[in-house]
Amino acid sequence: MTVRPPVPPFDEDTARQKVQAAEDAWNTRDPERVALAYTEDSEWRNRGTFVRGREEIAAFLREKWRRELDYALRKDLWAFHGDRVAVRFRYECRDTDGQWWRAYGNELWEFDERGLMRRREASINDIPIAESDRSLSGPRPAAEHGVPLPLR
Repeated sequence: MTVRPPVPPFDEDTARQKVQAAEDAWNTRDPERVALAYTEDSEWRNRGTFVRGREEIAAFLREKWRRELDYALRKDLWAFHGDRVAVRFRYECRDTDGQWWRAYGNELWEFDERGLMRRREASINDIPIAESDRSLSGPRPAAEHGVPLPLR
């Protein structure tokens, strides 16, 4: 039985650890690695797309990172209770035409007793940006872990 610490119920420290672990994993852009953090039957809503299970999650992420080049993500703990965590995030990437984008969003997460995510709901808004307006370039340095995201 796979366990992915920390496990619920979360306190502030363990919720922050879970958020940082998710940020670190997503910044690898490795769909198979990221998918292992979810239950076999995990359910997602990502914008208007609905995904179920690790295989669909990995396929979704492969396609995402095929389109979203130079992807860099930051996540910030918003709230937690029991087996649930809420985060806000932003990421930047460019498309295959060279247009840079910044995405802002919120996620609601629910975990099982082994620390695997069984539900993820993401609401995301994208804005085009100039390359000169980028503020993210790769994974967050360790010295910045836990630093809250600015609103803009």
